[in-house]
Amino acid sequence: MDTRPLRIALIAGETSGDQIGADLMAALKQRYPRAQFAGIGGHRMRRAGCDTWHDASELAVMGLVEVLRRLPRLLKLRGAVVRRLRDWKPDVFIGIDAPDFNLGVERKLKGSGIRTVHYVSPSIWAWRPGRAKKIGASADRVLCLFPMEPPIYARYGVDARFVGHPLAERFENRPTQADARAALELPIKGRVLAVLPGSRIGEIERLGEIFVLAALQCANAISGLKLVAPMADSECAKAFDAILAKHRVRGQILTVEGRAHEALWAADAVLTASGTAALEAGLAETPMVVAHRIHALSYRIVRLFGLLKSKHVSLPNILLNQSIVPELLQDDCTVEKITGALLTLFRDEARMEAMQTQLSTLLPLLAGGGADAAADAIADLLPTR
Repeated sequence: MDTRPLRIALIAGETSGDQIGADLMAALKQRYPRAQFAGIGGHRMRRAGCDTWHDASELAVMGLVEVLRRLPRLLKLRGAVVRRLRDWKPDVFIGIDAPDFNLGVERKLKGSGIRTVHYVSPSIWAWRPGRAKKIGASADRVLCLFPMEPPIYARYGVDARFVGHPLAERFENRPTQADARAALELPIKGRVLAVLPGSRIGEIERLGEIFVLAALQCANAISGLKLVAPMADSECAKAFDAILAKHRVRGQILTVEGRAHEALWAADAVLTASGTAALEAGLAETPMVVAHRIHALSYRIVRLFGLLKSKHVSLPNILLNQSIVPELLQDDCTVEKITGALLTLFRDEARMEAMQTQLSTLLPLLAGGGADAAADAIADLLPTR
């Protein structure tokens, strides 16, 4: 009988994947206290006990053009990681998000007889649903965050399970707006706008200046409006601060690190990039405007080949299948249009209340057990020891 501790390998890309990985590790440790964890992750996974061979930030790329630009380095890194994982011989490999990187790792490891799991399904409901078959060829099991995903995989004979969105657990018990403001040292009375230009350096470089200028115009138009910008990490904070310094507006926007949820609970409205931040704003039930811009060439490729299948871009609109929150994309992602959309929202109390009511339906839709459900689904694939 094999008495060595279970070896669980994980690769997480970006801040959100790092948090999901840390939560999953905690749930797996409850079931397997002696388990060893290694792979690629961020500071949260390191704190949870993962031996990180590389940092998650090395995988943080977005858009077709950005991926192509960094492809040689990413391929070299992937080859080195696969060789090290084969030598380490984990009992299971879990690729968390980062599909462009992880699915290739999973395919090679599965071919070597290692059980593989992909946690956080690629957006097959928006981009090329036929990818489900290829994903199934890489992963023994796919763990889905959204309830509409497993039926798509089922059409291709892929083992996929809805485990709930990890964010749902974090928004079940919310503080009052006053408590959230007090925690951030914001005034209890008056209006607050939260500004979230993204969790990647590339997003902040592309959206940060537009968001800052739009937020400042709103502050000029609304007496006493306070601005708060939560940053994902110190590197994002540094990039955002450079924008504030360029426009000599340090002190006019409160920048906080790693406190996005408090900022969302404290705010009356949110200006956010598309992606996880928009979903977080939705789960916080905070009215929002979504504005996003990707590399121009990436956008042209998406349009030319009809790669985007969803009529919406932001997750609240996609999940509820309605145009609930305004989306300003590409050429519409301008200071003037963003400012106009935010001021319209601030000045229409009935619309803000209606948006809050609609967003309140997101939490029950995404609840499903989160990390505990994911750990149970992974335990089915692990040997008994």
